[in-house]
Amino acid sequence: MIAHRIMDAAGEFTHTAEPATERPSGSTRPRVRRADRWLAAHVQRLIDPAGVRLELWDGSSTYGGARQPIGDLVVSDRRTLLGLADNPDLYFGESYMTGRLEVRGPLEPVVEALTKASVGAPPSWRERLRLAFGGHNSFTSSRDNVHHHYDLGNPFYQLWLDRELVYTCAYFADPQMSLEEAQVAKLDLVCRKLRLRAGETVVEAGCGWGALALHMARHYGVHVKAFNVSREQLDYARARVAREGLASQVEFIDDDYRNVAGEFDAFVSVGMLEHVGVEHYGELGGVIDRTLEPHGRGLIHSIGQIPGLPLNAWIVKHIFPGAYPPTLGELTEIFRPWGMSVLDVENLRLHYALTLRHWLDRYEAAADQVRAMYDERFVRMWRFYLSGSIAAFRSGDLELFQVVFNRAGANDIPWTREHLYPLQG
Repeated sequence: MIAHRIMDAAGEFTHTAEPATERPSGSTRPRVRRADRWLAAHVQRLIDPAGVRLELWDGSSTYGGARQPIGDLVVSDRRTLLGLADNPDLYFGESYMTGRLEVRGPLEPVVEALTKASVGAPPSWRERLRLAFGGHNSFTSSRDNVHHHYDLGNPFYQLWLDRELVYTCAYFADPQMSLEEAQVAKLDLVCRKLRLRAGETVVEAGCGWGALALHMARHYGVHVKAFNVSREQLDYARARVAREGLASQVEFIDDDYRNVAGEFDAFVSVGMLEHVGVEHYGELGGVIDRTLEPHGRGLIHSIGQIPGLPLNAWIVKHIFPGAYPPTLGELTEIFRPWGMSVLDVENLRLHYALTLRHWLDRYEAAADQVRAMYDERFVRMWRFYLSGSIAAFRSGDLELFQVVFNRAGANDIPWTREHLYPLQG
């Protein structure tokens, strides 16, 4: 995801590097050896197409591009250089977040250039191994993985998300919309796609801080059961539903999606599928089949991809353990065994890039507060994550799919798509 494949070919020339860690205070930089320069020159040739310059700790570089570089990767020591050459998928991010690698120039354009240059590269041997022996999202590990990311503390997310705390792709009907406006527009787009009617029942798998469930109840008059395993998110959502007087319409349930029971007019999941794992898609499809009424319909909103590669190793280790963005083919396999029909597919890739742009700007504005909550390493880690995610969506390394479905043969469906985009004014 973050400029990882472009440098992976260098791994055959090195031994496995140790994890990047902070340099002890007062230590001196090692002398640059001939082998360091040779390895740096090799890595530089690989990143030349991106227009990025590699600089060693003595200030030297073999960059010979005719154009001014977009930015510089400034390597602080031999361990960092070995890590970049051996396993950039992991060590690019680890070296940046620990301060062993600095990016001279704006971070986002550098990461985007490296990511674009790597799109379409064949999978590395590490990626092939991870794809073959990837982790599994059991009941226990799924809860642990969610806790790792979503239970960092509501005050942290309140610093840079919108007022509704919607942590998924917004919908910018107009690119000039504010983040708040675009997130409400997304919530309403999901409701229109589901064609919700007052009095209907909806099950939501993975509800975040509850914004969609509350929007569906308040504006469409439906009854919602929303499932989640994040303690912090559920506490916030339950307090909000009580405060807003919607407890008779919305119930937030602390449980895994696999335990959903009952029958519903609509199924919706926004931003959960990435944490399910392809090996559990059959279980998810079974849940949808046993809970959806014969006339029912549903929507799944998920980050996706084209080539079917494992998520960036640094992201999996530090940000989203257990995550995998599916291909469109993998996503639609959820429905095939159960006689479900795909009605509509939309890719909101550039909407997610713009959403992340808003998040990153707000995050940077709150960086001092984040540093006070955590530390400098955490600040750099999340800066790298948000910047790299913008690059991934802008380059096409990642997609954002919204897929609408119903049971095959259920013919109460719109003739056109006019209901999705009502005329304004």
